Amino acid sequence: MKLFGWKSAGRMAARPVLSRGFTAWGGGDWPRAYEAQLRELYLANPVAQRAVRLVAEGAASVPVIASDSAAGALVAATSGGQALIETLATQLLLHGNGYVQILRDANGAPVELFALRPERVTVEADPQGWPMAYRYKVGEAASLLSAESVVHIRTPHPLDDHYGLGCLDAAAGPMAIHNAAARWNKALLDNAARPSGALVHEGAEPMSAAQYDRLRTELTASYAGAANAGRPMLLEGGLRWQALSLTPADMDFIALKAAAARDIALAFGVPPMLVGLPGDATYANYREANRALWRQSILPLATKILDALAQGLQPWFSGLALRADQDRIPALSEDRERLWAQVSAADFLTDDEKRALVGLEALK
Repeated sequence: MKLFGWKSAGRMAARPVLSRGFTAWGGGDWPRAYEAQLRELYLANPVAQRAVRLVAEGAASVPVIASDSAAGALVAATSGGQALIETLATQLLLHGNGYVQILRDANGAPVELFALRPERVTVEADPQGWPMAYRYKVGEAASLLSAESVVHIRTPHPLDDHYGLGCLDAAAGPMAIHNAAARWNKALLDNAARPSGALVHEGAEPMSAAQYDRLRTELTASYAGAANAGRPMLLEGGLRWQALSLTPADMDFIALKAAAARDIALAFGVPPMLVGLPGDATYANYREANRALWRQSILPLATKILDALAQGLQPWFSGLALRADQDRIPALSEDRERLWAQVSAADFLTDDEKRALVGLEALK
């Protein structure tokens, strides 16, 4: 069984060849490439890292019910020293694609699920545009993996048939603004948090290049930085200091950073309240925001991953089902308690119907 489904001859002939979609931003001064965005934006932004870790670690903590214990052990095992579900959740949030290689023993039975780096994987399509293999490239070395040995999980992309759309592109602009505001604030602190000024030369003769370089060097060494804050300046030779004042509104980047941080959190599906942003009254309290995080972001992502893994492992575990055990998730305990009470009070339902409503299998 192939992850991408069966293909009849007529279906193959009718399907057009689609090219890879373009996901880069159309404007701005931030990097476009995935790895460059990670290095220059994501790795330097605390809000983005916290938002991604909230969702990914939450998905990894979801209790899993597996119809086959051996398959459940494969999913629960680590991949390259990291939790498989957490790794895949992070890759889907950032890149939009997750690739899991099914490693098999000499008898062909799966022994490990290994998460591949998505930026190193390329889909190899046949002339009709159907994925038939995956090329995994590390440096100059490349290997071709069959479609049956790779589970491809992707988020929806409106312009691409083969690759998913991650949240990193949507968050790139706000991250660039947030990082720039942080650098600006640090520069103000390094310069004693004072507005810049200008030295006006009122002498009859213009300054020579040597005099200008000497003056700039002495100013940087003696008056720049927090350690030199408030130090008196001795001016001579017709020099006069003219302050270039900025209004408090011009210097206040707190509101700008908060707005950018809110957009970053929303891009990754995290209520801003949960990443410590004040002033967001969308949710009545922290508990409601945490419940929304689980209902709208963590559980759908975990379910997507589990369903894809169950489908990819079908050739070795027939009828495999992997699902989240919502009764063991503390954040959803109140919702599940209310559901159980409502279902128990529904006397017009049979026992099997009640079990189906709460996510349990029918009694045999």
